[in-house]
Amino acid sequence: MHDIRAIRDNPAAFDAALSRRGAEALSSSVLELDEARRGAIHAAETAQAEQNKASKEVGRAKASGDEAEFERLRALVAEKKAEVAEMQGRAKELDARLTELLMGVPNLPYDDTPEGADEADNVEIHRWGTPASFDFAPKEHYQLDGVRRGMDFETAAKLSGARFVVLQGAVARIHRALAQFMLDTHVTDNGLTETWTPVLVREEMMLGTGQLPKFGEDSYQTTNGWWLVPTAEVTLTNIVNGLTVEQDSLPRRYVAHTQCFRSEAGSAGRDTAGMLRQHQFEKVEMVSITHPDSSREELDRMTGCAQGILERLGLAYRTVVLCTGDMGFGARRTHDIEVWLPGQNAYREISSVSVCGDFQARRMNARFKPSEGGKPEYVHTLNGSGLAVGRCLIAVLENGQQADGSVVLPDALHPWMGGRTTLTADGELI
Repeated sequence: MHDIRAIRDNPAAFDAALSRRGAEALSSSVLELDEARRGAIHAAETAQAEQNKASKEVGRAKASGDEAEFERLRALVAEKKAEVAEMQGRAKELDARLTELLMGVPNLPYDDTPEGADEADNVEIHRWGTPASFDFAPKEHYQLDGVRRGMDFETAAKLSGARFVVLQGAVARIHRALAQFMLDTHVTDNGLTETWTPVLVREEMMLGTGQLPKFGEDSYQTTNGWWLVPTAEVTLTNIVNGLTVEQDSLPRRYVAHTQCFRSEAGSAGRDTAGMLRQHQFEKVEMVSITHPDSSREELDRMTGCAQGILERLGLAYRTVVLCTGDMGFGARRTHDIEVWLPGQNAYREISSVSVCGDFQARRMNARFKPSEGGKPEYVHTLNGSGLAVGRCLIAVLENGQQADGSVVLPDALHPWMGGRTTLTADGELI
């Protein structure tokens, strides 16, 4: 959410930043509501002061025996009491309307976020590795002989419908090993705190990280009001919801491996084959809670953590900065990491790392106490995939494929596979 004082101080800058995102100017609507709200608050406070003054004078009029003045003052007290209630109700209504409006306004991009309309305007900033080459036509993951027995879409469709998968045997083990490899690397080498969190959350947690109110159709809600998390960003970030922490406790760096759930609203017909785009999937998610002065540097550090996983696995990738038109609702700058998939002959997103500034912190009321004293300030929040486990499985299978349908696994994964190095064409691990 946005700082109303910043909008009052520089409405033109607020509108200009929204324009970079392709959004309409909103400062006039915001300030009109804000002025009306402040007017109602002032009127309520004025009426309250007049009520208090009249209340004191009622007793004096009664004691002096001035019955007429007593009745006049008593009527005035009642009148002011009703006026106070009316103005307070009006202020509360206008405050709710202002909050609702601000809740639906996207974050403002950093100045170094490239301007553009869609993914065609994203800017590549880094590339690593050489895309795998083959002396045969590479297949997509679900077409490989060694994978077919362990990746069952038909049974999943019977159980749950489209965009689900049942993993079995060797493929399931590789999937699990990848998640453990990511977690162990982030904890041991990158200094993140391993965390286990629920996948069902209260509505206010989804509001805090910005999935609600605008993007409710992208997630699933249970009949008793809980929401299934689209990513552990929701739970990890909301650990500091409502808290005022000590500055010395920052940065707080968390990592969690969870199931994630997305309705994929608006993506009909996209990536329907295979397990690239699923309703239920697994991610290893990174979240950092930082001091405002270090959040931009933290974005680069988190990006490096995600890139390092791919480098250890020997998977070629590129990193792009999303333009203003392709960036998520809560981000000020986003780095997408795209891994090479030979079966598609393309780079595809496997991680998205974003810095949100104080946007989520204001929604969550998450602050820190400055070490040098003074008023509490809002923390900055960041989130990123480290990595999407299913997509990493796809990349490992496609990049390691052999002409006979087997898959050679990356050396870095062998310790998590009990020393096994290959998925045979028969679907066995050796």
